[in-house]
Amino acid sequence: MIKIPTAKTETQNRAVERKQEVTGIFAGDFHIIIVKFPHPQLTHPPVPSYNNYNAGLLIYKIQEKNAMIFETHAHYDDEAFDSDREELLSSMQENGIGHIVNVSASLDSLDRTRELMEQYPFVYGAMGLHPDEVGDMNEAVMQKLRDYCRLEKTVAVGEIGLDYYWEKENHETQRYWFERQLELAREEKLPVIIHSRDAAADTLQVMKDCRAGEIGGVVHCFSYSREMAGEYLKMGLYLGIGGVLTFKNARKLREVVEYAPLDQLLLETDSPYLAPVPYRGKRNSSLNIPLIVQQIAEIKHLSCEEVIEQTEQNAMHLFLANQ
Repeated sequence: MIKIPTAKTETQNRAVERKQEVTGIFAGDFHIIIVKFPHPQLTHPPVPSYNNYNAGLLIYKIQEKNAMIFETHAHYDDEAFDSDREELLSSMQENGIGHIVNVSASLDSLDRTRELMEQYPFVYGAMGLHPDEVGDMNEAVMQKLRDYCRLEKTVAVGEIGLDYYWEKENHETQRYWFERQLELAREEKLPVIIHSRDAAADTLQVMKDCRAGEIGGVVHCFSYSREMAGEYLKMGLYLGIGGVLTFKNARKLREVVEYAPLDQLLLETDSPYLAPVPYRGKRNSSLNIPLIVQQIAEIKHLSCEEVIEQTEQNAMHLFLANQ
């Protein structure tokens, strides 16, 4: 959410001068103003405006109190953030992002994630190797993962799982190291962050075989059917919902969000990937999460307040209950 350093009345007056329609809603413990505008320019800095004439609305956070967004999946160690990482992350809390889980994917990202955890009090880490990277796995790497899982601010093992889209590693190798990392999570009493692409049946089978419901975790960037969602929800797992929900072709995901109970959903971006509309194709960041919140609220006929507060509680329970 975007913080405006002005009072509500001034913001409203500026909008009225531009003949913009202003409606106020309370979302969580802060106030959101939805401004519907007839033109693509809004000159009140530092707030960015949509370049799309038909984008329809901007969400402004103008009074932060208690409730804040919990970003459960981002990759701020990615080179896409090399030019402005410090500036961007330093702006998160003033813009309503209370916690971020930076998720490792490769061997190199383990150390970069650790550095971010140490530098920023609100950044936590997930340690694991993505299925496309398990060619780097061996017993020495497993020991490093175990050591890093014992760091004070490590809150999950991930992202781990199966990816049959890129076929970078053979299925047997992916499955072996997926199972090994699930067992690591069990031993270290950490939840898991699951990656699954074009591998619905095999992922679910591994999760059942390894009794992943006892471990706990989230299926990141959930993209499968309502029926498959039901299987994971019955196991007590969470579903990660991100910018894909705003895409025109997201009918199946919208059905899942409508079906799933709010207390089993988490907010995520997968930054720098999968930016929501109207920023699709551009670099993503946690500052775009309000667009996802709004979609969930509309689909489930809830207020933004309920979505933000409940998903924050969900993430706190999953990742920070023992912190």
